[in-house]
Amino acid sequence: MKTLLLTTSAIVALSFMPAQMAVAQDTQTLVVGADVDAGTLDPRLTRDTTAARTADLIYSGLVHITPSLEPVPDLAESWENPDPTTFIFKLRPDLTFSDGSPLTAEDVVFTYTTIVDPDFNAPQRALYSPISAVEALDPLTVKFTLSAPYAPLLSYLDIGIVPKALVEGGADLALNPVGAGPMKLVSWDRGSEIVLEANENYWRGAPEIENVTIRIIGDNSARAQAFEAGDLDVIQSPLSPQDIERLEADDRFGGVITAGLGINYINFNTNDPLLSDPAMRTAFAKLIDQETIVNDIYQGVDEITNSILLPSSWAYSDTISQPTFDIEGAIADFNALGWTDSNADGILDKDGQDLEVTLSTHSEDPNRVQTVEYLQAIFESAGVRAAAQITDWPSFSTNYVQKGMHQIALLGWLNIVDPDRLMFAQFTTDGPTNWGGYSNPEVDALLQEGRTTLDQAERAAAYQAAATILAEELPYYVISAQGYQLFYANDIPVEVQATPRGNLRGLIGLAD
Repeated sequence: MKTLLLTTSAIVALSFMPAQMAVAQDTQTLVVGADVDAGTLDPRLTRDTTAARTADLIYSGLVHITPSLEPVPDLAESWENPDPTTFIFKLRPDLTFSDGSPLTAEDVVFTYTTIVDPDFNAPQRALYSPISAVEALDPLTVKFTLSAPYAPLLSYLDIGIVPKALVEGGADLALNPVGAGPMKLVSWDRGSEIVLEANENYWRGAPEIENVTIRIIGDNSARAQAFEAGDLDVIQSPLSPQDIERLEADDRFGGVITAGLGINYINFNTNDPLLSDPAMRTAFAKLIDQETIVNDIYQGVDEITNSILLPSSWAYSDTISQPTFDIEGAIADFNALGWTDSNADGILDKDGQDLEVTLSTHSEDPNRVQTVEYLQAIFESAGVRAAAQITDWPSFSTNYVQKGMHQIALLGWLNIVDPDRLMFAQFTTDGPTNWGGYSNPEVDALLQEGRTTLDQAERAAAYQAAATILAEELPYYVISAQGYQLFYANDIPVEVQATPRGNLRGLIGLAD
């Protein structure tokens, strides 16, 4: 088997070497296995990985992010930055959407104006909040004016441009997307598969792969088995460790195993009365056994890390540290906070109430289910009555965590192309993805500084200072930096280019 192994420190320099070419398939169809269905195919509203990766095929942004995380021209053929708060983009001439209608500067203005509109409720609006104005200077020229210098802006401008006229005419892009990307939608059987075909109007020309089917198989092992049986051409993270080991040894497949751009973490709901005190969160954090979770449950496919900053990031510091696993220390902390086993029944109590908590995650990832069940056993051994709540991904994410109804939830973040992407919306007061309700004015100021200074050393210092506070106050407990795995059939008739973001353009003949 052809497997590329990269160290974590090499991730930002990733530029995948093409796999050997095999005999071309009879059909130019690529079938990709995915763990969850897309929630929407409107690129401005995506929340899950399948939606984002599908939208990346259907739509194009002003820029494209390469596997080495560099923004390069896509719909914009060039740009200039005449001063720290101004960006001017020049679009390629004669751009069209997949339906043949022209794409102009007005569509760019409309896309970003809606994203920054609070009433539109775009999940990633915080990434674009420094944009104070977007103007069409002429049909091919767009001017962005920022409220302050904004270092990560270009890394976020790959979001798909949508057709203004269609949306204003009542089109529902969530179900019937029309973009200017390399593919276009043929059909969508909810919960089963999304079928795409090549967009002949794409500015680079239609991709080599004529059809892409994204097939939804929620169970990781069932997805791996479907891949081994030849029902899928491509699978990628999340995958179970035992499946990764088996696929890596199979000469029928090529693959990539490398550091990813994501974390697995515990989200403490700081609005919950039980968890509002950082000292309580610290006590619970001492019951999280990273070594066993990462090395036994995940079997080393992830990497233990001790702060919110990825080890692969230019902002990383090994001097920041969260609490480590210490059951006796946790019990002592609970005791100091008034939780003792006053009636000798094995459960800590205070003022007549037992110490009870609910641990939650989603059912599609068996590693996370096993982690929650393991944590449940540890919590019980420390005198905490712990319930495990395991639900399907839509119920868990949309109807539970995003509404702040959880207590302690096991989650993950992906696509962390900049520290800002993992921190600003998640930890600033009233941030749109601050589902645990955390608030600290000092952290707010540091994260604002991190995105507005243009000097990378100063940015790193701001993020490290914020990460130090977060490691002490623990709105998140970061379990691991995720690994990324991609496996593909050797007879894919294109040169495969992988990206740790998990996007699919490098699998359809559009290598950077």
